[in-house]
This record gives sequence, C-alpha cells and structure tokens, in this order.
Amino acid sequence: MTDVTIRRALLSVSDKAGLVELGAALAARGVELVSTGGTAKALRDAGLTVMDISELTGFPEMMDGRVKTLHPKVHGGLLAVRDNPEHAAAMEAHGIGAIDLVVVNLYPFEATVMKGAGRDEVIENIDIGGPSMVRSAAKNHAFVTIVTDPADYAGLLAELETHDGATSYEFRKLMAARAFAATASYDAMISQWFAFADQQQLFPETLAIMGARAEELRYGENPHQRAALYIPKGPHGAGIAQARQVQGKELSYNNLADADAALELCAEFRGQAPAVVIVKHANPCGVAQANSLLEAWQGALACDDVSAFGGIVAVNVPLDGPTAEAICAIFTEVVVAPDADEAAIAVFSAKKNLRLLLTGTLPDPRRGGLQVKPITGGLLVQTRDNGAITLADLKVVTSRAPSEQELQDCLFAWTVARHVKSNAIVYAKDGITAGIGAGQMNRRDSSRIAALKAAEAAEKFGWAAPRTYGSAVASDAFFPFADGLLAAAEAGATAVIQPGGSMRDAEVIAAANEAGLAMVFTGMRHFRH
Repeated sequence: MTDVTIRRALLSVSDKAGLVELGAALAARGVELVSTGGTAKALRDAGLTVMDISELTGFPEMMDGRVKTLHPKVHGGLLAVRDNPEHAAAMEAHGIGAIDLVVVNLYPFEATVMKGAGRDEVIENIDIGGPSMVRSAAKNHAFVTIVTDPADYAGLLAELETHDGATSYEFRKLMAARAFAATASYDAMISQWFAFADQQQLFPETLAIMGARAEELRYGENPHQRAALYIPKGPHGAGIAQARQVQGKELSYNNLADADAALELCAEFRGQAPAVVIVKHANPCGVAQANSLLEAWQGALACDDVSAFGGIVAVNVPLDGPTAEAICAIFTEVVVAPDADEAAIAVFSAKKNLRLLLTGTLPDPRRGGLQVKPITGGLLVQTRDNGAITLADLKVVTSRAPSEQELQDCLFAWTVARHVKSNAIVYAKDGITAGIGAGQMNRRDSSRIAALKAAEAAEKFGWAAPRTYGSAVASDAFFPFADGLLAAAEAGATAVIQPGGSMRDAEVIAAANEAGLAMVFTGMRHFRH
C-alpha cells in the first residue's frame, strides 16, 4: 500500500479540544475542510473556510441534526475503493468526491449518563452518524485516514509533516484499529446502560465488557507471563486502578492485586477509628484498629511480623510521619492511603523502591456491581459480596451469650474473615487480629495455623499468653464438624461467630457449650476463592 495525500477532510466532533489548531494546520496544507453544525461554527469563528455537509450532499440537515451525514455522497466518498474501476465510475457518475481524512468523536453518551440525565436526553446522546462514518473510514483504511481521539491529532500532524501531506498505510492501519475499538466501547457502554440502568437486568443475555489499557506491566504473576492494567469503559467506581502513585518503582501485577485486596479490607473501616491492614499474597496477615494510626500499625504487625515482610500496607486515614517511619522499619512493597502528610511523604522518599499510592478516598464496601472471573471456555459472573450484618442480625445459639466486648471482637473478626481466602479462621481481641488461618483445605487446620502464629508472636514479644486467649474467633463458613471449633477453644478463644447451617450444627453447638464458649450465628457465608 502507498501513502495517501490528504486533500479533503471531514471534521465532526463533540469534543472541541484541539479542533481549531488541527483545522488551521490542515488548511495551511491546502486541505479542504468539510464539517457539520457546531464543529463548522467553531472552525469559522477561528477564521477558517469550511464547507457545510449540506453543501457537499446537496441535502439539508434535518430532524434536529439526526440526519446529516447518512448520505451516499459522504459514505460513497469514504467507502469507495479508489483503484477499483467500477467504484471510480460510480463516483464519477454520481458526483461523489473522495474524502481522505475523517476526524470524528462521538456524542458524549458516558458524560450524559454520569451527570444523571433523564432517559430522553440519554437516548438523544446515542450517536448514529458518527459511528457510521468512523466504521466506513476505518474499513476503507487502505485509502482513508480516521482519527477519533484528540490525543492523536499531534500524531496525525507529525505524519503529514513526515510524508509531505500524506499518511502512510501503517499509520492508517493503527488509526483504524483504534477507531473500531472506540466504536466497540461506545456500543458496549450503550448496551450496558440499556441492560443495567434502563431495564434493570442483572445478567443480560449478552454481557459487553470493555476496558481501556492504562499501562503494560513488567510481567504477570510470574516473569514468563505478560500483563497489563485496563480501566473499564463507562461509569465505574474508583479504586486501586485510579490511585495516584507518589513514588516508587513500577507496580507489578502482584502489587496491584495485593494492593486491591488491602484496600478492599481497609474500606470496611471507612469513617471509623484509625485502622491498618497488612496483606501478603492477597491475604491479610495483620489487621488492627486503635486510637492512633501508629498504635494500629503496631497491633497489626504483631499479629504476624514474619509474613508482613515484603507485604502491602493499607490505612483508612491519612498517613502521618511517625507511622511512616514505623512502616519503613521493615521491607514494605506498597503503602496505600487516602492521603499522606508532608512528613510521611518525606519519610517514604528515602525508600526509593517503596510505592506510595494515594487514593483520595476509600471505596464503599457495600457498593454493588459485578465480578468477572475467566475460566476455561467461559466467564463466571457474580454480584459483589457486599452483604453485611449488624449486632441485631446475630443469633445466640449457646447457653452462654457473649459479653459486649466479645460481641465487638466477634464483629471485628468477622469483618476481617470475609477478606481471607477460604477456609478462613480469624482470632481477634480488642480490635486486633491475634491469628489468621487462610486457604487451607479444612477448617481445623486453619484454626490450628492461626493459633500457631499467635503462639509464635507471644513467644517473640514476651507476652504472658498468646492473644488468642480470651479472643473471639470468626469462621467464614460453618463448622462442618466440631474439630475446628475445639481447636479454637484449645487456643483460648471464648467466643465464636460463624454462619451456621451445617447438618451437624447441633453437634457443634453442644461442643461449644461443653467448652464454655459463647457462639453466634450470622446466617451469611463469606467464601473467598
């Protein structure tokens, strides 16, 4: 394929950023400008000569602008295969002139939805003519250049400079690919709006999922895997993907996954007393709440300081200098916070590889939405696990009811357990995790592993007894047998919170009564795989 000289350009944009500068640069090269509505006015107001689309087609714009570019003299000029004799003859016979460049961006559908517009306004902002021109030009990229993003204007002008007013085939191919991605994501947003917002379908027959690449990552979970971060197209919540990286080396795939897990758990304490979450390999290894962030850090670290090495830290309030200094006392990969004061930023600046991410806010842990997980040959889609319980939801099932402090410990342990990989067991006391058992194939082993970590901490720090003594223990799912519960009792737990619902509930309750435990059922399970 050869270069194609740009002699006529059709410009029709909703986003006027850079329009005048582009139009002036094209006009300076002798390019004829054809335009529509507000785009033509903006160009004329800048002193540029513009042909109205109605002059090109010989047909007036009508129906409030709904019908203006859907015409053979537009699409014939875009779709004609220039070296095809029959196409050339048809153009000659019907007075169709070639269009060499199309600069189009689409009606602001997403922005209209995001501002809370009514249904009629949303529908009016579904572009028809724009996508049609984009697709026609992109299909015929052998002869036509299509540009859909103002960010590509500079690249277009550089291309014209390099090729003496023409574009190369490679550039046109690249722009065509971006153009089809733009129309695909645009249609996906419209499809999602119709399904979810307009018709309240939880699982539509066709699920359109689109994302824009934010960055390529160094590698995936392992060095031989490739990876990238994508941001959803259309309305979506903010989280780790939108965090501002203040310092540190490039984030890896695992960094982002772990940071997300830390932020999700930390968000459970949004608006509450200072909390610190330490995550390693997507599992929390220490969580604490206290009167100060520094105290919370010390409590979280004491739960399992071995696993905390090389971990991810998330906090629910702005970071301060003393806490930053304490965090930097051990090797930490990533720190996530809504904000950080100047003293904290100065402390972290001495650790050049440590990544500091500021989110500005914390996500709503009870927000809705869908989660998507690829499997071989398909996608698993489910609603987010945003279920919550309160004190009023708890059902006491043992002879002894838990004390007020035990109830508070139960709820804290339960909050953490819902973010631990199954089978999950969490011991907690006074707003601090005492031991966490994650990802085991049976609940008894999770109970014992968590208790072992607590015993190791007690020995290391010289405590009189492990923090599991007098603690509450949470299980993310029911105890199928009494063995896991008895292991918790052996570790010193005095209260238990679990969903209940096992065929052997009576056996487990009897074992709890015999051990003197207080136990409550939540009626809600929180498996996490």
